[in-house]
Amino acid sequence: MKKYVYIALFTSLTFSAVCSHADETPEEKGMAIARETDRRDSGFGDSAYESIFTLRNEQGEESIREFSIKTLEVKDDGDKELGLFHKPADVQGTAVLTFSHGLQPDDQWLYLPVLKRVKRISSVNKSGPFVGSEFAFEDIASWEINKYTYRYLRDEVLDGQDCFVVENTPAYEYSGYSKQIEWVDKAMYQPRKIDYYDRKGDLLKTLSFSDYHQYLNQYWRASKLEMVNHQTGKSTVMARNQYQFRNGFKDSDFAENALKNVQ
Repeated sequence: MKKYVYIALFTSLTFSAVCSHADETPEEKGMAIARETDRRDSGFGDSAYESIFTLRNEQGEESIREFSIKTLEVKDDGDKELGLFHKPADVQGTAVLTFSHGLQPDDQWLYLPVLKRVKRISSVNKSGPFVGSEFAFEDIASWEINKYTYRYLRDEVLDGQDCFVVENTPAYEYSGYSKQIEWVDKAMYQPRKIDYYDRKGDLLKTLSFSDYHQYLNQYWRASKLEMVNHQTGKSTVMARNQYQFRNGFKDSDFAENALKNVQ
């Protein structure tokens, strides 16, 4: 008799779970996807990697920039990130420091070795190009869950990978985008592609992520990111390598007054 009770109970619970999932609004499902993405990527502590920017103009001419990035995870706030350029000579020693936040404006500073001064980047100027690339200053800040509102659009297979397609609308002030359409890999809960729409609602750029690797048996990172500007014909490829996690970075390593001494 108990066997049938258990079957009936299991069937009832399963039916309730299915109904509950089916009853989700597109906004609730979009937020659930974002929360799972955030959960899976939390707890890494800190990381560092080397990167090469390949900038291509509309004629296909290329220029190369080499830099390194250090990131410090911050509990109950956005991450801190410090980038330092090594090559070519005209940008060598240039450093950018970013304190990401949620709805509050990100704090960003730029150190220009030619001027030997630290310049604070205005919160209204985050849509400007980052050192001449197709990445904007707001693109290089860490993703924080409450920076956007979310709306699930559909499921879709992209390059053989099952993805959620979600519309992300910036909830913070002074974004250069009206919305983003993101393809989130269902297995990794990491982005495969993001379409960026300008303030007029026109498609501006597409960012593609590829060559993912897993670190610490949990954290997925793409080794190649390509940003294509559909309105100018320019593009930037970011190749990331030599990832290292849990380096023991401290808050003092990301202080504003340390920018001039970064090596």
